[in-house]
Amino acid sequence: MMPDVMALGPQVGVLAEGAHWLPLRVYFEDTDAGGIVYHANYLKFMERARSDFARQIGIDQNAMMEGDDPLAFVVKRIDIDYARPARLDDALVVETRLKVLKGASMESLQIVRRGVEIMTQATVRIACLDRQGRPRRFPDPVRHAFAPFEIQEQPSSNGKPK
Repeated sequence: MMPDVMALGPQVGVLAEGAHWLPLRVYFEDTDAGGIVYHANYLKFMERARSDFARQIGIDQNAMMEGDDPLAFVVKRIDIDYARPARLDDALVVETRLKVLKGASMESLQIVRRGVEIMTQATVRIACLDRQGRPRRFPDPVRHAFAPFEIQEQPSSNGKPK
């Protein structure tokens, strides 16, 4: 008799400490010939984490793209630093923090960790675009869903952000 595998559900992360945390395992398909995670696969890990983050805070990206006024999130820029190599069978966690939420874009910090060790980190700029590829303001429900996660920079003693 087959176990009830559908009760397990898909892999999901958790919202905690003002961030989203997605655990994952490095499989053979994620590695290069040397058994090290292929550099482009970190982008896939981060994309999964951003998608899960949005889903967990109630943002339905399919509905956004299929509505009367279709909108989509697209990556505009990634600044990535590969600090250490992750390897086959490593247990990793992708931490996603929202740095700033603007009218039609947002910037997040994503860190891939093995335990406390930082393997890779990236600053990712996401834009909100309409069907013609023009920037559009995030709808209010999207803004309200992300707002509690925005990092609030504290001003320094001279009144400027740190």
